[in-house]
Amino acid sequence: MLPAETHVTDWLQLIRAEYLEVPGLSLTREQAQRLWGLDPVTVEALLTALVDVKFLRCTRQKAYVRADAD
Repeated sequence: MLPAETHVTDWLQLIRAEYLEVPGLSLTREQAQRLWGLDPVTVEALLTALVDVKFLRCTRQKAYVRADAD
């Protein structure tokens, strides 16, 4: 596996863990970017990947929450 792929995998695991650890976590893209110190392109790619696998969903208020949250 390439180092860049490992990096992405690590970030995806970290973000999943944060959402699992903090019930009701709701972050905008900008908040996630600041929280994890990521650049805009990277945070967008990570959040999109988690939406694609139906772990997260984007609300009308543009916040990312767990897909199984009400």
